[in-house]
Amino acid sequence: MSDTWAFEDAPNVACFTVKSIMNGTEPILQVFHDEDDGAWQMLPASGAAASEAMIVGLGQLVQLDQTLAQLADLPLGWVAWRGRKNSPWLRRPTSQLPVA
Repeated sequence: MSDTWAFEDAPNVACFTVKSIMNGTEPILQVFHDEDDGAWQMLPASGAAASEAMIVGLGQLVQLDQTLAQLADLPLGWVAWRGRKNSPWLRRPTSQLPVA
C-alpha cells in the first residue's frame, strides 16, 4: 500500500465484498459509497450473493486493486463501475441507476 492514503476513511474501515474478489477469481468492477451510512461496497459484475458476502478492511481491497485510490473522492450516494479490470472507472449518483 502507498505511504499516502487517499481516502478519508481509515484503512481498517469495514467494507462489503465477496469471496471471489478476495480469492482473486473476479475483479472489482462496481464500487458503491452508500449515502445512508457511508459504507463502501466493492463488488464484481455479478453482484453479491449473501452466501459469498464478506466484510474486510478498505486497505485490504486497495492492496488488491490499487486503482481504487482513484475513487477515494467518490461522494456518498454514488457508484463507480467499469467493464473490465483495466478499464477506466465511470461514475454517477446511485439515484441515476436504472431500476431493475
